[in-house]
Amino acid sequence: MAVIGAGGRMGSWFAKFFADAGYEVTGYDSENKVTGRAVIKSESLVGCVLKADYVLLCTPTRRTPEIIRLIAKEMRRGAYMIEISSQKSKTVSALSRMPPKINPICVHPMFGPGTRRIANRNMISIPVRDAKKELTVAKELFPGASFVTIDAAEHDKRMAVILGLTHLVNLVFASVISRDDKSALTERMSGTTFRAQKIISESILTESPELIETVISNPEIRRYAEEFWKDIGRLLTAIQEAKTEEITEYIRACHDRLTEHSDLDDSYKRLYTMVNALDRK
Repeated sequence: MAVIGAGGRMGSWFAKFFADAGYEVTGYDSENKVTGRAVIKSESLVGCVLKADYVLLCTPTRRTPEIIRLIAKEMRRGAYMIEISSQKSKTVSALSRMPPKINPICVHPMFGPGTRRIANRNMISIPVRDAKKELTVAKELFPGASFVTIDAAEHDKRMAVILGLTHLVNLVFASVISRDDKSALTERMSGTTFRAQKIISESILTESPELIETVISNPEIRRYAEEFWKDIGRLLTAIQEAKTEEITEYIRACHDRLTEHSDLDDSYKRLYTMVNALDRK
């Protein structure tokens, strides 16, 4: 198993994951130091992939298509190219143009490097050439993960909500509270909702600025972001004009739509379970 980007947070996580699973792992990273006693350090990108049965790309999304084109021709016949980026349209296109001797595996792990184990974690599989074969191999590589199969275009649309909108909202929330000149007092006075939201926002900012920029630059996010901005403006106007009925009707409509698919009481219980668990640490 060759891991490209093995010095990054996800790269080092996967390098350890596969080393623990019994693979011989070789790592290369042009920007970060590759650590881990079980990882063989490679001095070059091409040297890292020449003899690998599997090549895992943990590289910046914008660079991934070019890296695929650069190393696919150097890989051994029958090897697998595994790609895990958060946007798929361009990477799937690059994977589909690889030489026939190389097998593509396009997945998106829906967890970060803070995850302790992969069991029951969501993993999205995006078909490139042979959906059934690619999913079978992916399940062998990531045993215990919960797989969803979807095409690249729909994946990017869903990620605009799942990652793009959540990162955008939490980034702005974090920016606002970071300018609070009485943050210590706010912290002492805060309740459950603020604490949970603050933890989420702060955890997002442990990701690299480049990754966050990539996530919120998903072209599919514009429609959802404009809808969000429109609703914010509508509510602020209603508040300023003291339109109580309009505000409560907005809340009721949101509540009714959510209850069609979610158990809100269960969500409330889960919030307190999460916060109580944090309090015990």
